Amino acid sequence: MKFAVSWEEGSPAGLDERPFVYSFWHSCMLPAMYFWRHRQVRVMSSDSFDGEYTGRIMQRFGFVKVRGSSSRFAVRALLRMRRELERGWIVAFTLDGPRGPRYVAKPGPVLLAGATGAPMVVFHIALSDAWILNTWDKLMIPKPFSRALMRVSRRMPVPGDAGEVQKQQSLEELQVSLDRVREFAEANVAKAGSAEFPFFDGVAPVSGGAGPSALQ
Repeated sequence: MKFAVSWEEGSPAGLDERPFVYSFWHSCMLPAMYFWRHRQVRVMSSDSFDGEYTGRIMQRFGFVKVRGSSSRFAVRALLRMRRELERGWIVAFTLDGPRGPRYVAKPGPVLLAGATGAPMVVFHIALSDAWILNTWDKLMIPKPFSRALMRVSRRMPVPGDAGEVQKQQSLEELQVSLDRVREFAEANVAKAGSAEFPFFDGVAPVSGGAGPSALQ
């Protein structure tokens, strides 16, 4: 599987810039796990059977498991993620996991970004050819030789003194951004590997996130 990466104006300067609070949809968890492997990204994983199994797989790909769940012991889990951000790491959420509803954002990233000053960023990975499971999230499994396009959003800071109205606005911005990058990636994945969206070679985008394949 080969990847192309497209960056919105104002996105991170590269994949290793940190700290950030990244979010993406559960449906693209497998290609995301492969693309972001061995970068020591911190991810939340529950102690349930499914969570433990997934956590072990992610650890094999170089992710660091932070115990917790958005549905059980959420406050404790967010405090652990906050500590990782304060240590300078990237944290990431599958934002409609672990059981949906599909494509509906949860407020965890907003709370973490406001508490730490680390901006939110979202991405989506579309695949040119995939098996789609008949599960709540329509999980994508890449087929051999498929191409992928990852669209990365601009930074979205949350003020540390944000009140409830501002937090709700930030959650709405998060939702809109997740929908926007998904729609962009799905509309352009057929162009992955073209001159417009060349395959990713590990080089950071120029001008702080506006690389040659980034569109406004």
